[in-house]
Amino acid sequence: METLGKTLKSTRENVSLTLRDVEIATGISNAYLSQLENDKIKKPSASILYKLANVYKIDLNVLLYASGIIDKNENSEVIKQQSLLEREIAFYKDKLSEDEEREIVDFIKFLRYKKSNDATF
Repeated sequence: METLGKTLKSTRENVSLTLRDVEIATGISNAYLSQLENDKIKKPSASILYKLANVYKIDLNVLLYASGIIDKNENSEVIKQQSLLEREIAFYKDKLSEDEEREIVDFIKFLRYKKSNDATF
């Protein structure tokens, strides 16, 4: 599992936000965000993580787990780390038109078709 800092930094970079962008969107200071990303602050409050999860379009449970606020145990659902691709898709999904969503699905189908045909030659 990635540390909270690595998770936050990779997610922020993947959705093309600067620390200043996040500061403006959340009201969390640039300095505090930097300390989070560099793992100098390991257990921020759940409210901080909630704000970041909303801006980054990432499941809050991923951040709560990475920070150690919640644990996985036999009785809890296993929290899976979202891949960078899943986070980026989630970030852009709200900004896509229906036509763009269809084009993306068609492109994925094309890539899979091309891959299966490349393997036969």
